[in-house]
Amino acid sequence: MMNPASGARPPSPYTGVENLEVMREAKNYNRYLQSLVERNGRSARRVIDFGAGSGTFAIPCAAAGRDLMAVEPDERLRALLAQAQIRAVADIAELPDEAFEYAYTLNVLEHIDADVEALRGLRTKLVPGGWLFVYVPAFPVLFTSMDAKVGHVRRYTRRTLRASLDAAGFEVRTIRYADSLGFAATLLFKAIDNGRGDVNVSLLRLYDRLAFPVSRALDMLTHRWFGKNLLALATKPAP
Repeated sequence: MMNPASGARPPSPYTGVENLEVMREAKNYNRYLQSLVERNGRSARRVIDFGAGSGTFAIPCAAAGRDLMAVEPDERLRALLAQAQIRAVADIAELPDEAFEYAYTLNVLEHIDADVEALRGLRTKLVPGGWLFVYVPAFPVLFTSMDAKVGHVRRYTRRTLRASLDAAGFEVRTIRYADSLGFAATLLFKAIDNGRGDVNVSLLRLYDRLAFPVSRALDMLTHRWFGKNLLALATKPAP
């Protein structure tokens, strides 16, 4: 899920496929993201999954009846999408302008050096009044060897994500932190980080089953100040 943007540096093979597969074990986390994708998509029919990976979210989104187009530069991952009968292109420039009502991008922008350029590319594909949902890692202080292993070039704050969306010509409607307990868990991981960037599958499952539901509840109190991730909903202004 790296660099699916026209004009960004040429895409290289995605270095975090192993971690991508491990994250399939985070059942509650993935269900939460899927619910956000569906809820923020409203009644949109034509949809872009920007940085679709192996189709964790594209497959159920298409199965729900949406006319979905995936953008995924990694050839191996595009092959998996094709096997799942998901239409995919390598570059956002291959899609028609002003043809989609909704786009979502989950844990992708942090891989792209020219994130504003990527967001501008997405904006050109949306109809006026179309919606964009973004989910990214939060807080540079939480950067660990895991970020480095999967090719993250940044983690965002509310200010920096808003600035990127503003610069790309979007109007931000919602921006908030998510996974408050994950903030503390990542700080703990950073304190004991062995530098390899590996995900402990047993601990991931334990956190996902026991802590993540609690974290979601706490987010209602903490979303303005901190969280492991950051989400935003923005719209392309009508003329």
